[in-house]
Parts: sequence; C-alpha cells; structure tokens
Amino acid sequence: MQQKINQKQPVYVIILLILAAEAVFILPFVLQRIFRTTFLESFSINDTEIGSCFAAYGTVALVSYLFGGPLADRFKPNILMSSALILTALGGFYLATYPNLVKLHILYAFWGFTTIFLFWAAMIKATRIWGGSKKQGIAFGFLDGGRGLVAALFGSVGVVIFSLFITKDIELTSIEERRLAFKEVIIYTSIAVMVIGFIVFFFLKFAETKSIASEKPSKILTLENFKLVMQFNAIWLLMIIILCAYYGYKMTDLFSKYAEQVMGYNKIEAAKVGTSLLYIRPIIGVVIGLLADRTKASLWIVIGFLLMTMTSLIFYLGILNDSTTLLFILSIGTMALGVYSARVLYFATLEEAKIPLAVTGTAVGFISIVGYTPDIFAGLVMGYFLDASPGAVGLQQAFGVMTLFTLIGLIASYLFYKHSKKV
Repeated sequence: MQQKINQKQPVYVIILLILAAEAVFILPFVLQRIFRTTFLESFSINDTEIGSCFAAYGTVALVSYLFGGPLADRFKPNILMSSALILTALGGFYLATYPNLVKLHILYAFWGFTTIFLFWAAMIKATRIWGGSKKQGIAFGFLDGGRGLVAALFGSVGVVIFSLFITKDIELTSIEERRLAFKEVIIYTSIAVMVIGFIVFFFLKFAETKSIASEKPSKILTLENFKLVMQFNAIWLLMIIILCAYYGYKMTDLFSKYAEQVMGYNKIEAAKVGTSLLYIRPIIGVVIGLLADRTKASLWIVIGFLLMTMTSLIFYLGILNDSTTLLFILSIGTMALGVYSARVLYFATLEEAKIPLAVTGTAVGFISIVGYTPDIFAGLVMGYFLDASPGAVGLQQAFGVMTLFTLIGLIASYLFYKHSKKV
C-alpha cells in the first residue's frame, strides 16, 4: 500500500541535500569534465585509460547499488551521506598526489563504494520524503537544478584557482606548471567536500512523519522487498530510461573537449564552456519540476529525450565547426536542456508509478543496477572512438552512439508515459 508523506519538511533540508548531492561527485566526475584535457595530461593518460578508471568505479558501483539501496531503508540519511562525503574527500587528497594509473583505478573503485553504497539511495529517499506526495517534481527539480548550480560554483572557483596559479599565458605554460596549478584545485575541492560532510552530519534532520515512523528497520533487508519492487512494470521501464538518459549525461563530459579540438578554444575557454552550461541546470531543474507537478513527470522525460536525439544527431553529422559558433552554442544548450530535463525527473516518477515509500531505497538500488551501468562502459566507448580517431571524427562517432541510446530512451519513456496514465 502506498504511504503518504504529507508532513512539510524544512527548507534548509533540501538546501543541504543539494549541496551534498553534488559535492560527493565533484572529485570523481566534475573536475575531469571541466578540466578534461588538463586532467588527462596531468596524469599522463589518454581517453581510453580514464574510461577504464570510470569502468572500475562503475563495477564497484554496480554491486553498491544492490546493497546500498536496502541500507538506505535502514539507516538515517545524515549518517550515511556524511560518511560518504568525508571518505570521498580523503580520496581527493590522495588524488592530489598524482597516483599512477593502477592506483588511480583503485581510487575510482573506492569512490564507487563511497558515493554509491553509502550515499546514492539515501539521497534519493531523503529527497522523496522532502517532496511529499504532491511535490515530487519540484523536489527533484530543486535537487538536480541545485546540483547544477553547486557544480557550476565548484567549477568556477576551480577555474579561478587554476588561473591564479598560472602566471603566464596558458599556451606558454609547461605540463608541469599546469599539473601544479591543477593540484591546488584538487586540494581546495577536497577540503570543501569534507567540510560539507561534517555539516550534513550535524544538520540534516527531517520533521517526523507517520510514513517514516511506521517503517520497521529490522525487516528492511529482506528478499521480499526486492520481489515487491520487481512486480511493478514501471521499474523495468525506468531501468531503460535511466540507462539511456545517464549515457546522454555522460556525453556532456565531451563538451569542453569539443570546444577545444573542434571549435578552437584554448584550455581555459574550453573549461568555461563546461562550467557555463552548469548554470543552465538550476533554471531547467526548477522550471521542469514545476511543470511536472502540474502535468506528468514522464511527459517531460519524453520531451527531454526528443531534444537529446535531435541535437546528438547534429553533432554526429559534423555540421558544427569553428565557423558555426552560434549553432554550437545553441546545440549544446538544447542538448543540456534535454539531458537535464530527463535527469531531473526520472526518480520523481517513483510517486507517479505508485512505488511504496518504505521500499524506495530498494527500488532505487534495483533500478540503478542497470540504469547506471554507463559508469562502466560509457567512458570506454567514448575513449575508444576518441583515441582511434582523434579530433572531430572521433567526437562525431561518439555522438553517433549517443543518438542510438537517446532514441531507445525516447521509445521507453513514451511507453512509461502511456503506462503511468493507466496506474
């Protein structure tokens, strides 16, 4: 039976959730997204090798989704989330020592445990509780949009720190000088993540609700919960939707690389492209969340996939070059709109699909086993094309693969929309 979550929750709770939800992923993902080429040259690795690091992360994450989901149904979010943040930050300090490739794989595997087993399902469940029964769209809209703002702020500060430690024109600097500047970015980021971890531990508290109080932790970790969530057809469609949407999101890692290698931007300008897009995310999150609460979350996911499919096709066809700057800006903006629209709402559909609150963590974990597998293979797929055909051709081929994924996601999201109208 679906439990209601009507107790109004404090506003500061969603602010803390937003802050924590992006901070935990800054070190594993956001820094290399914004400083892609700098990251690769600093560690003396190529695109395939960083892809293999993400594969190590994704492999550990795959197991962590399964067991971390039920864990979130048993323990308080502030305990799990703060532990994840602090441990992730410690990994960041190790990253600043520039470990070799083998040790970098181990570090990413460690982050797969800290960010997923301890953090992911706890964060999703906490957001669902905050949103109540009628404001899931705005809850997840605030979460993802706010995460974009936090990432943008981290990115902007990172670019500033990087620039401060570069004492001359970026094109005249040596790799060693850039490595030293990037090390400062990593250290300051790690300190910030650790501080957020302590804040979450002491201040992330919820108003008590009947639905929360009625849960029985001693019975949470059972096979019956998995059997229950598997009975919902929507769960299986959500697996495909998240798989395709997340692959699309992973492709945004290449925007700064595209700006540098195809559009002719320098390294700092390319980093600013990745950062500036993140400022769009809060606006999209709030607007799409409000619209979803007035219509259906699944409808806006369909629209998001449609936009992703169209723009990834533009990148694949090679229409964009250094003489089509305006079209490039419009294309990445539209793709970001599609990616973030789908990303904002796919867990908001849990309420739409009538998934019981008490098994939210289990449902999130089960869906994520398949949905987040791009953590394992997306980096390897992108790396293969980028290293086999450096420059514009490899980037076009990578976006061609994205077109296939987004088309499948479009079909799955439409089926989910039709299904949800019958529930």
